[in-house]
Amino acid sequence: MLKLKNKNMKNNNPLISIITPSYNQGQFIEETIRSVQNQTYKNFEHIVIDGGSTDNTLEILKKYTGKIKWISEKDKGQSDAINKGLKMAKGDILCYLNSDDCFFPYTLEEIVNFFNSHPNVFWVTGDYILIDKNGNKIKSIIPLYKKLWSLFPYRTTLLLTNYISQPSTFWKKEVVKKIGYFNVDYKYNMDFDYWARIFNAGYRLHVLNKKLSKFRIHEDSINGARYKEQFDHMLFLIKKYSNSRIIYYFNKLHYGLINIIYSLRKI
Repeated sequence: MLKLKNKNMKNNNPLISIITPSYNQGQFIEETIRSVQNQTYKNFEHIVIDGGSTDNTLEILKKYTGKIKWISEKDKGQSDAINKGLKMAKGDILCYLNSDDCFFPYTLEEIVNFFNSHPNVFWVTGDYILIDKNGNKIKSIIPLYKKLWSLFPYRTTLLLTNYISQPSTFWKKEVVKKIGYFNVDYKYNMDFDYWARIFNAGYRLHVLNKKLSKFRIHEDSINGARYKEQFDHMLFLIKKYSNSRIIYYFNKLHYGLINIIYSLRKI
C-alpha cells in the first residue's frame, strides 16, 4: 500500500464524498454501506439519497444514522438523486456508488494516494470485478475487455466502447463547478454522458491499475434486466457526441454482441 505523501498538496487528507442513490435495494444496501464504513482511509462522508423506498431500506439507513448522511423522499430518478447528493457534498473528491455495488477496503486510500501524487489530475478511473446477487465473483471476460480498452484512455476510445468503470471513477469538485451535474432526463447511461462531457471540457482521464470496486449484476439491476433499453440509449448518445458513421456502426455491432451475451447470461 502506498503511503500518503505529497508536500505540494494543500491537504494530504482531503475529504471524499461518496454519493449513493437508492431505491428499494434493501437486500444490498447494507453491504454497500459497510464497504464504505470499513475503508482504511477515514476522512470521508457517505451521503445516501433514497427515493422513498418501500422495502426495508429505511430500517437499515436508520441503523447508520450518525455515520452516514441520508434523506428519503421522492425524486426524478437516479440522476436526480446523484445531483442532490453532489449539491450536499462537502468533499474535495467526489464519486457515486450505487446501492448494490461495493468498494474494496483500500479503495479510498488508493484514490487519495493517487491524487496526492498527481496534483494536476482532475479525474481517475480504476479496475473492477463483477459479482452476483450473493456477492460471489463472476468469471467474465468483460472486465478484462474493458481493461484492455482503458489502456487508451481517450475520448474517441470512450465513444467506441464505454470502458470506464463507474463505481471505480473519482473526480475533483472543480469538475462539477465547470461542467455541472448529471442529466436528469437520462434514465440510462448518465455516467457515459457525464464522462463525455468531462472529456469535452478538456480534462484528461488517468487510469489506476487497481481493482477499486465490485460491480453487481442481478435480475433487478439496470445492467442485469434492462440491457436492451440501456444499449439503445447508448446508441442515441453516440449520435449526440459523434458524427462518425464508423463509430456509430462499431457501437451497434459492439453492443449487439454484448446484448446477446447478457441475454444468454454468460457474462
